[in-house]
Amino acid sequence: MDAALLPCGEQAVLVELSGTDAAMAAAAEIGRLRETGADPWRRLVDVVPGARTVLVTFDHPLAGSAVPQAIRDALAAMRVEVAVGPAGTLVVPCRYDGPDLGVVAELTGLSVAGVVDAHTSAVWRVAFGGFAPGFAYLVGGPSLLHVPRREVPRASVPAGAVGLAGDYTGIYPRSSPGGWRLIGSTDLVLWDAERRPPALLTPGTDVRFEAVP
Repeated sequence: MDAALLPCGEQAVLVELSGTDAAMAAAAEIGRLRETGADPWRRLVDVVPGARTVLVTFDHPLAGSAVPQAIRDALAAMRVEVAVGPAGTLVVPCRYDGPDLGVVAELTGLSVAGVVDAHTSAVWRVAFGGFAPGFAYLVGGPSLLHVPRREVPRASVPAGAVGLAGDYTGIYPRSSPGGWRLIGSTDLVLWDAERRPPALLTPGTDVRFEAVP
């Protein structure tokens, strides 16, 4: 797997990859190596995937260490495959009542019912988190649901709003500005500081949306 490694402070490396699938696969592989408890992975603190990057943090300065080469070796030995997610799939009950549902139907050439069917038929995968605590970028849906963001973002999107943007779907964990195409809403709590982990949707989680009244 082609990758560029960049130092990020004294104790972390930012791995730049070709795309989201590669980043998800790399994060899963590095996480697997941490579970082995072998050097140098036993001193790994965190693995944070992004759209095209993975931040790998250790508990010691990396200058002169074998860590960068170990990361290169691990990536060189693997193929760009997204690892199988944990057992079970998180089901998200969703009311397909979003203000952009009709617009998405027009953009995709589907009926409103077709948009709902395409969204609920897919098994989505949490690729990475960002934007706001608890917000997850989900991939794996059909390409026919790839739609552009709104030209003018909304000043306020309600918590629980389900949207589409590019090749992602996502759920707003709290009220905030946003430019995604809103197709539905859910009552699930995406972020709870008292929960461990606080985020309901963590990288690698499989998600299926279920239409409810």
